[in-house]
Amino acid sequence: MEAYDRFELLINDRVVKTPVAIASMAGIVDAAYVLERAAHVGTAFIGGYSIDDLTLDASRRMAAGGRKEFVYDDPLKALEKEIDALKESDVVTGINLRGSTPAAYAEVAAAFEDRVVYEIDAHCRQPPMIEAGCGEYLLHHPVDLVAIVRALKAEGVTVSVKVRAGIAGNDAGLARAVWKAGADILHVDLMDFGHNKVRQIRNASPMMLIANNSINTFDKAMDAFSHGADLVSLARKSDPWTLAGLDAAISRAAEEGGWYNAPKQICRGGDIRGLAFCCMPVKACPLIPTLDKLGISRNEYLTLKQEAVKGTPLEDGRSTCFGSLAWCCKISSPCMFRNMTLESRGLSAREYMRCKHRLSEKIMNRIFDESKTVDESC
Repeated sequence: MEAYDRFELLINDRVVKTPVAIASMAGIVDAAYVLERAAHVGTAFIGGYSIDDLTLDASRRMAAGGRKEFVYDDPLKALEKEIDALKESDVVTGINLRGSTPAAYAEVAAAFEDRVVYEIDAHCRQPPMIEAGCGEYLLHHPVDLVAIVRALKAEGVTVSVKVRAGIAGNDAGLARAVWKAGADILHVDLMDFGHNKVRQIRNASPMMLIANNSINTFDKAMDAFSHGADLVSLARKSDPWTLAGLDAAISRAAEEGGWYNAPKQICRGGDIRGLAFCCMPVKACPLIPTLDKLGISRNEYLTLKQEAVKGTPLEDGRSTCFGSLAWCCKISSPCMFRNMTLESRGLSAREYMRCKHRLSEKIMNRIFDESKTVDESC
C-alpha cells in the first residue's frame, strides 16, 4: 500500500511498486534476468516468445543467423516454466508474444488466464518475423493488429501492445484503434522522436502508456512523465545499477511532489492532462486551440471543472485570480495568491498536486468516455 500511495499504479489488478519497467529482449529477458533486478522494477515484459509454427521457424532462422532467440519445441510448456518462476515475485509480469494469427495468442491466454499481462509484439523488425506476419508487419496492417487485441480481450486478460514509433504513419490513430479494440497498455519505442511523440499519443487515448528507448536517466524519465508517460522501460541499459538509481530518484520525487508524472502546463507544451492547471478561457492562449481540437466548448470546459471540484479542497479559493483553486496553476509556478490560499486551508503543496491529479482524471474521463471527437493531430 505504501507503493500504491506513492504512485497509484495498478496493472493486471496488482500494485506496481515503481514506474520503472524492463522491456523484452529476445533471447535475453527471461525470468532469471528479471529476478536479478526485481528489487527496483515494478513490471517486466519477458520474451519475446514465438508461439506458433511460423514464428518458431522464424526464431530458428534468426538464431541460425547469430541472433539471440528463445527456441523451444513446446511454447506453452516453456512459458509455464518462466511464469511459474516469477509467481512469488512482486514484479508484475508481462509476456511479449510473437504469433502469426489471433488464435495463437488466444490459445496462450486461455492457458494462463489472468496470471500475466499479454504483450503483442508489433515491434520486431527482423525480416523472418515480418514474413511470419508479426512484429512491424502489424504496424502496416493495423486491421490484423486489432484482430489480435480483440482475440486476447475475449479471453478476459490484460493486453499490452509494443510498437515502434514512426512506422505506422499515424501513431495517434494507431493508438486510438488499439484502445477502442480493448488494449489496456501501449508500450512505445520512441526511436528518435522524444517527448513530442509521448504527448501526441497521450492526447490520443487514455491507455496506460510506457515510454521506451534510451530513457535511462532521471531527467529523461521525468521528461517522459511530464508529457504523458505512466511508466518508462529499459532494455539494453536495464542493469541493476541504472534501475536502482532511477527507482530511488523517481520515488523521492513522488514523495516530494505528490504526482510523480504531473504534466507540464498546456502553455508550456504539456499534454491534455494539463487542463487541470489551466485558468478560465478569458484570453488568447494555448488553452483555446486545445479545447477546439478536443471538441469542447468554453462553457463546457467551465462547467466540467466547476463540477469536478465540488466538495473537494480545490472548490474554494476566493483569494485566487478566479475565485477557486480549480483554475490555479502547477505548484512549480510561483503564485502568491495560490500559496496564501493553500496555507489558509492547511493544504500542503503535495496534497494540492494530488487534488489536481484527481481533477485531471475526471477531465480525461470526460474527454475519452463521452467525447469521440478528439483531433488525432493533438
